[in-house]
Parts: sequence; C-alpha cells; structure tokens
Amino acid sequence: MIPIKNSLQIVDMKEAGRITAEAMLAACEKVREGISTYELDAIIRHHIEKCGAKPSFLGYGGFPGSACISINDEVIHGIPSKKKILYEGDIVKIDVGALYKGFNGDMARTIPVGRISAEAARLIETTKRSFECGVEAFRVGNRIGDIGHAIQSCVEADGFSVVRRYIGHGVGRELHEEPEVPNFGTAGRGVRLAVGMTLAIEPMVNVGRYEVKEMPDGWTVKTADGTLSAHYENSVALTENGAVILTAVYD
Repeated sequence: MIPIKNSLQIVDMKEAGRITAEAMLAACEKVREGISTYELDAIIRHHIEKCGAKPSFLGYGGFPGSACISINDEVIHGIPSKKKILYEGDIVKIDVGALYKGFNGDMARTIPVGRISAEAARLIETTKRSFECGVEAFRVGNRIGDIGHAIQSCVEADGFSVVRRYIGHGVGRELHEEPEVPNFGTAGRGVRLAVGMTLAIEPMVNVGRYEVKEMPDGWTVKTADGTLSAHYENSVALTENGAVILTAVYD
C-alpha cells in the first residue's frame, strides 16, 4: 500500500529534509584530499543529532554508519572507515538520511575531490540532469514508468548506463516505503502518480555496464566492470502545485 501524505505531514517531511540537506552541506564542505570517510560520517552524525534528529541509516538493517559513503567504482552503501581516505581525482558519493518528528529525509550527492577527469565530471552532471528529468515526469496523471523512462533516456543519450539492481522508493515514516521507483522502464506503465506521494528519486549511473556486484562486507556495492559510478537523490513530494524537493535548505 502506498502511503499518501497530507499537507501537514509534508511540512514535517520538509523539516526532516532540511536537516538532512544541512548535514549533507556540512560534509560536502569538508570533502578534500586526505580526509577519511569516517570523519565525514562524524560530521553528518553531529549535525543531525545537534538538530534533535536521528541518522536514519545508523543501525538500519545493522548498518554501522550514519551515512553511506562510496568512492569511485563503489556505487552505494559504502561503510565509513578511518582507512578509507580521499585522494585528488576521486569522486565520492554521500548518501544521508535524517529522522525527525516521525519522518525521514533521504538524499545523495556525488562530490569531486579536487580536480577530476572530464569523464567523471560529465558523469556527475548527467546523473544530476537525469534526476531532474525524473522529477519533471513526477506529475499527476503520469505513472511510475514515466519517471524511470525519463531518467534512463537522459542517461543513455549521454552513453552511460543506469543501475538496475538498486532503485528508488517511497519515503516517509519509513525510510523505504511503497512504491518502488526504478530508474529505467517504459513510459505509461506502473502505478499512477497522485498528490500526496513522497518519493526518493535516485538515479545511480555507471560509466560502463549497468551490472553491479556486492562486496564481502555485506553492504558495499561496486560496478561489475570497475568503472566509475555516480549517485544523485532527493526526497520529493507531489503536491497540488507540482513536485517539491523536500531535502533542501529553505529560509
């Protein structure tokens, strides 16, 4: 069953989203050569808890960090570690969630570490643009397949591939709710979109093939062919006035 939120619940989700976005900004400002993913995770946890919220990911299914932090060919779910150091030319994916007033915010960004290759920069830009294409398709009367089709079309037009094994999802009182939101698909297929739906739209895009592999740690997911991957995500609500980004810093 797909949970539909009323206007007051969406206001609460916006507050959770603001805390999530602030934590993301705090971490992104510290991304540089020499910092560990453990240090970035500590920055995120400190900000979320300072705001009276809880890191959504900490302990979720046994996950040991407050954020998922993945480097280069790591697609998602990287475990923060003192041994994982950022270097010039890396791209780092930071995935953050905050639980506040009973609702979750969920977002991800891919950040360059210093100067990166032209290919990596193009990958990051395409991933962000594909998210924007997905949001454009998140409108009343469309279907879930329209979102996935828009994302996939944008990505493949630039010669990249969309991860199939991991997808977006509903978000709200639970970190993962119905419906599933694939980043690929056929326009006009799937659940019809309606006011009050809140989705985590999150394209994961690879330079090479779309296949991925899970690591022995039980969490980290890498590209199967060792190529770079990028991730871009926001929690988004469908309102009477259209799609609204919830994971943003509002005045």
